[in-house]
Amino acid sequence: MSQVSYDASSRTYLLSTPATSYALRIGVDDVPQHVHWGVPLTLAQASALPVYDGLTSSFASTGGEELAVEGGARFGVPSLLVRYADGTRGVEWVHEGHEIRDDRLRVRLRDRHYPLACTLEYAVHADSDIIERSLTLRHTDGQGEPVEILRCDAAAWSVPAASGVRLSHTVGQWSGETQLRRAEAPYAETVFTSRRGLSGHYANPWVMVDAGDADEEHGAVWSMALAWSGSWRITAHRDHTGGPFTVTGGAGHDGLSWRLRPGETHNTPVFAGQFSTRGFGGTSRAWHAYIVRHVLPRPDELRPVLYNSWEATGWDVTLEGQRALAEKAAALGVELFVVDDGWFGGRTSDHAGLGDWHPNPERFPQGLGPLVEAVRGHGMKFGLWVEPEMTNPDSELYRAHPDWVLHMPHRRRTELRNQLVLNFARTDVTEWAYKWLDQLVSAHAIDFLKWDMNRALTEASWPGDPDAERLWSDHVRGVYTVLDRLRQAHPSLRIEGCAGGGGRADLGMLRYTDQTWISDNTDADDRITIQHGYSQLYPARTMDAWVTDSPNPFTRRTTPLSYRFHVAMTGALGIGGDLSRWTGPELAEARALLTLYKDIRPVVQQGEQYRLPDAVQYMSGDRVVVVAWGADRSLRLSGLDATAVYADDATGTEYAAATLLTHGLPLHLPKGDKPSTVVRLTRL
Repeated sequence: MSQVSYDASSRTYLLSTPATSYALRIGVDDVPQHVHWGVPLTLAQASALPVYDGLTSSFASTGGEELAVEGGARFGVPSLLVRYADGTRGVEWVHEGHEIRDDRLRVRLRDRHYPLACTLEYAVHADSDIIERSLTLRHTDGQGEPVEILRCDAAAWSVPAASGVRLSHTVGQWSGETQLRRAEAPYAETVFTSRRGLSGHYANPWVMVDAGDADEEHGAVWSMALAWSGSWRITAHRDHTGGPFTVTGGAGHDGLSWRLRPGETHNTPVFAGQFSTRGFGGTSRAWHAYIVRHVLPRPDELRPVLYNSWEATGWDVTLEGQRALAEKAAALGVELFVVDDGWFGGRTSDHAGLGDWHPNPERFPQGLGPLVEAVRGHGMKFGLWVEPEMTNPDSELYRAHPDWVLHMPHRRRTELRNQLVLNFARTDVTEWAYKWLDQLVSAHAIDFLKWDMNRALTEASWPGDPDAERLWSDHVRGVYTVLDRLRQAHPSLRIEGCAGGGGRADLGMLRYTDQTWISDNTDADDRITIQHGYSQLYPARTMDAWVTDSPNPFTRRTTPLSYRFHVAMTGALGIGGDLSRWTGPELAEARALLTLYKDIRPVVQQGEQYRLPDAVQYMSGDRVVVVAWGADRSLRLSGLDATAVYADDATGTEYAAATLLTHGLPLHLPKGDKPSTVVRLTRL
């Protein structure tokens, strides 16, 4: 049965997902108007619904359109802003038809006079309530003047006015990413954005909307997420005249413009949306499932336990030092050994060497081969840190190609972290990057790359290019192209996305990477909050989480080893401490905890996640895992079959699921500072 249907008499389209319906209509003057997004409807029911027509009132702020444009009595947030060669702005649509496949709808439009065509694209999946939206612009005159694009969002979403009362989103900073915020939506416009050239630490490109009454497991929630890793903007608009609550979003930030050339086509990233009646927890689990089934390149693999040497060595990277750490890591049961920054070129500090991607000849006189051999001799895979988009002024690369970095005539080249950004909009730069990455991976069959990006874009221009502001988007596409080519050439290679921590934790990067380094802050207390915010949209299997030293190198906070492990066990476990300073008892405890993690890993990484008070629950098949901290208490679980019976793997104690759901699981935490525990249950 088709998931997309059409009623010709009313010109209404209906998209059907397993638990929701979405409807739009070609309305007055061929304007695509929003009809419904919520509980399931038939095509006949959707066709009979009225639409909100704000275009007939000079007082309305929004017209309830599928793609808000400029022109006529429109005063809301525009999704598409264009200017033609003669100075005319705005759009007057002509509906030219549509294409329907089982899971995809394309609605074709064009301007009544000017050479601009637009296709609204919708995609649904039989196993998900996520609706993918994007649009394609096309200049229809092969020899005319360019059309200036001042704004081009991927989609505009409409939520019933009475439900658009509260906004959920994340804020943050370096070392304090994804801090969840929920607050009443103000009337008028609320803008979420990154102007940094990457999706950013300060906000994440998603929002959730509800009526103010949803909780973790109950209530209607509308959510939208942008699959883009560069600058972006999402604008929410709560209308004061009774119109729908609208959310429009896409790539780029305010103030940028570029030109659509004659005959050219432009495709936006996906701005996906979901309606759920299962509260914020159900909303998150639906996004997790969608990311696993339709975004991640290799979703079914268990993420290996990795060791990263950065916090142990800093810049003091030597063959013997790394060998010694590898031996200790292998003894704990680590499966992947990753050498971080400092292995290449003249990289003995952050002042030099970026761009010179060959082993440091003093530290590795025989190249990386002896270290790779030692790591593999311990039964571990081998990985490296790289930062392909960056160079230092003190590097062979910069001295040879100073024109390759982002710069503007007559402006200083701003250095952040002593770095300059390479222009990945240039094909010669991306070819260079792909070539050395391909050679590096090929030389030693490297298993894993940590792809970092440690600074924002400044002086983002390309002197000599007639349309230099395209660079903000084309740089990101250049990164995607290199990642895609690298994975195609090396199918066994796995990649972690990183940008000074969680500066590129987004759906765009997750299409090309396997996991994300969500923060440079490894303090377990802080990580609980960071990981809670990350889990609102992204699944546990994508979240790299490390156990590091105590006191924590960043916060100087002292916490027990078991607590640090338990918090990190709620994602893809890694270890980043200086193992040479861990005591014998600490190493023995770490071995036992790592063994425990390998037992629960399939449930944590591949199960459904439930956020509980001071705890996280995972469920897969007959197994349930609870990671909890705080104090002794009874913790009510979620999602269980109320007729089932579960047994504690460690004690054999049996619990009726109905009791666990209503009265809770008795938690008996160890005495002392920062108590925590892991409970494993199996259905009988």
